[in-house]
Amino acid sequence: MSIRFYNTLSRSIEEFIPLKKGEASLYTCGPTVYNYPHIGNLRTFIFEDLLHRWLSCRGYKVKRVMNLTDVDDKTIKNSIQQKMALADYTQIYKKAFFEDIEGLFFLKADFYPAATDYIKEMIEIIQGLIKKGFAYESNDGVYFKVSAFADYGKLAHIDQETLLAGASGRLSTDEYSKEQVSDFALWKKWTAEDGAVKWDSPFGEGRPGWHIECSAMSMKLLGETLDIHCGGVDNIFPHHENEIAQSEAYTGKPFVHYWLHAVHLVVDGEKMAKSKGNFHTLRDLTTQGYTPRAVRYALITTHYRKPLNFSFDLLKQADSSLKRIDDFVFALKNVKNEGSKNEEFSGFLVKSQSKFESSLDEDLNISEAMAALFELISHYYENQKNYSRQNAVEILSFLEKADTALGFIHKEVKEELSDEEKALMEERNLAKKNKDFKKSDEIRDILLKKGIELRDTKEGLVWKRL
Repeated sequence: MSIRFYNTLSRSIEEFIPLKKGEASLYTCGPTVYNYPHIGNLRTFIFEDLLHRWLSCRGYKVKRVMNLTDVDDKTIKNSIQQKMALADYTQIYKKAFFEDIEGLFFLKADFYPAATDYIKEMIEIIQGLIKKGFAYESNDGVYFKVSAFADYGKLAHIDQETLLAGASGRLSTDEYSKEQVSDFALWKKWTAEDGAVKWDSPFGEGRPGWHIECSAMSMKLLGETLDIHCGGVDNIFPHHENEIAQSEAYTGKPFVHYWLHAVHLVVDGEKMAKSKGNFHTLRDLTTQGYTPRAVRYALITTHYRKPLNFSFDLLKQADSSLKRIDDFVFALKNVKNEGSKNEEFSGFLVKSQSKFESSLDEDLNISEAMAALFELISHYYENQKNYSRQNAVEILSFLEKADTALGFIHKEVKEELSDEEKALMEERNLAKKNKDFKKSDEIRDILLKKGIELRDTKEGLVWKRL
């Protein structure tokens, strides 16, 4: 079955047909590095990671860019407030971002371009747009002339007559000498508010507008036309709309074939805000005892185009679901039945795998994919006495493949016991043999505090590191 995505551009589900057979170019909006990523950011980033993973699972050679916005109004303002050079200030949050995505088991992108490394490319695009009549200079910068681009509004599905509210979406900070209020800044001439942040250009000292940054980085690294571009729904207008306008005006070619956008999350039914005390980062949650693995599960298992209501109950449910998966893996690894493979159970596995894959093929329908996984778990426990070791190995192989898409099934576990742990285990076995059940239970509790769960089964003692 082919992969199908909901394309924001067409407002419909479309089969994914890449520019080059077997390859997929993917531009994913990354963080603005002025603060730690919050769970709203992380939801979008995790959706982008799932997309990357599933394309790879389906055999595509993915070339992915995830940008870092390290120069804009917020980064400049905050760095000046902290009396730090822009590069030193943003480096703190670049480091934090990479720590977060590593902890959340992200696949690595091929490129993590920082906007400040692509100023030259931005200037070249701006010069080309001026030459072609799509941009003009003013007293305070260079602006894209929205009225000159007939297709403006095609992503957000609005027409130019509705743009009087301002296409830049940043009127409080981008009120420059525009010909029309809908025109947006490509280059902003230096002002005292920018401090030491400025670059030389043919248009005078200054800095790029936010929108031109992504066009320059994406086209430099992936080419003038991309397969997929994604981000949060808040990026549709104006940011992605402006990217389309300036990129297509510059090249004369389609900029992106498939636009995918993740819906926002709310926290306990309310919009996330520091003033409400419901603003959470990964660091906040891990400090409170929640694992990055549980956070990943909670943020990934609601379909990306559906609103997600984040709560601590949701994290607790994620923990419970992960424990059920862990127990399932543990049980499969300890199946002792060496009898022949049960073909009926193998057939059920094939159906489960097919449902899992076809669900993700259909616009990354993670909810249905997870339903297939939990149906398989239920089937095992209903019939576990008849499962052979061969059946268990088949399921473990499927789970390993499924985790290349999900990124939360596999957990690095130290499988070996230390000498102290082995001695305690032997001491407990001796206590049980001597029917000293009080001592046996005491040793069980000691091992549990060390993170080792003991289980007495009909096949003998088995242990699990928690």
